[in-house]
Amino acid sequence: MGYTWSFDFLWRYRSLFVTGIEVTLAYTAGTIVLGLMLGLAIGVGRLSKRWFIDWPLIAFIEAFRCTPILVQIVWFYYALPVILGIQIPAIAAATMVLTFYTAAFYAEIFRGGIVSIEAGQWDAARALGLRRWAMMRQVILPQAVKRMIPPFMNQSIIQLKNTSLVSTIAVPDLLYTGQMVTADTYRPLETYTVVAIIYFVLLFPATIFAQVYERRMAKK
Repeated sequence: MGYTWSFDFLWRYRSLFVTGIEVTLAYTAGTIVLGLMLGLAIGVGRLSKRWFIDWPLIAFIEAFRCTPILVQIVWFYYALPVILGIQIPAIAAATMVLTFYTAAFYAEIFRGGIVSIEAGQWDAARALGLRRWAMMRQVILPQAVKRMIPPFMNQSIIQLKNTSLVSTIAVPDLLYTGQMVTADTYRPLETYTVVAIIYFVLLFPATIFAQVYERRMAKK
């Protein structure tokens, strides 16, 4: 017997889907901003020649880049409270993991962009008598940012997809909304099809924008 598809029932849950989209976008935007700030600090810190600064930062980066983000979310939510002896809300655990995870990648993008600037630019800045932070802010970063933007955009697109994993600890994002609707209706095929379409609608324009921007940058 063939399966009869029907999407009409999903209209009753439109407010839940809207809330799920809002939570997903909020987590994406918030953790990208926090990740950029933390990633900049780590990336600049990695330029230090002092081992006691560089090694802990390398350990942080590799710990989050070399372990699955799903494992990180579960560990922060279930294991970390046992170690600290305090309860960590799901929202806080999800925010910390998404922020730290993306900061680890952003840090390497920052560092790679900065070290890619030609030695002549550094020498010219020193010749002007600029201090290190002034040199970084006025000469190096403005040039490096142009090279960083494409990988930043790609990583930010990935970040939106990563937010779907917070549903494992009952954060009410878009995927968790789909799980709730499925549990209420026993219609997973239609529900997850709509969830997938919504993710596509959110991600596809960002992907196209990133590709167009990269092509424009390549022509300059």
